[in-house]
Amino acid sequence: MNNPPFGVGDASYQAAGGIDGLRRLVDDFYRLMDQLPEAAALRRMHPQSLDAARDKMACFLSGWLGGPRLFNEKYGAISIPAFHAQWPIDQAGSDAWLNCMAQAIELQGYTPEFAEYLLTQLRVPAQRIVQASQNRHGV
Repeated sequence: MNNPPFGVGDASYQAAGGIDGLRRLVDDFYRLMDQLPEAAALRRMHPQSLDAARDKMACFLSGWLGGPRLFNEKYGAISIPAFHAQWPIDQAGSDAWLNCMAQAIELQGYTPEFAEYLLTQLRVPAQRIVQASQNRHGV
């Protein structure tokens, strides 16, 4: 039996390992953000404790990838670009975020097809965040 293509139903959520897989991805992402010098400015935009950010990102990714809409259930609706526009995020900041995520994705053991798909999909909101920040801050 063939699996549905990524982006259809919960295929992407399942490929990511469900909520447990997403929590591993998010934990690796924030660990890398703490460690990589090129992500230092990005890290300073976050509170000292990343517990809430970890939960919010995992819950958001769950619904975004076709799984349970955990973010909406716990935190309500969100516009990712509008929320992030409170910070002056430029292309370098977006690239640092995507670099942390790319490295975290590599650690997950995803199929190459899903890893490429996921990173490609994440570039869309990353670019929209830069645009929203530019509109608000003129960055």
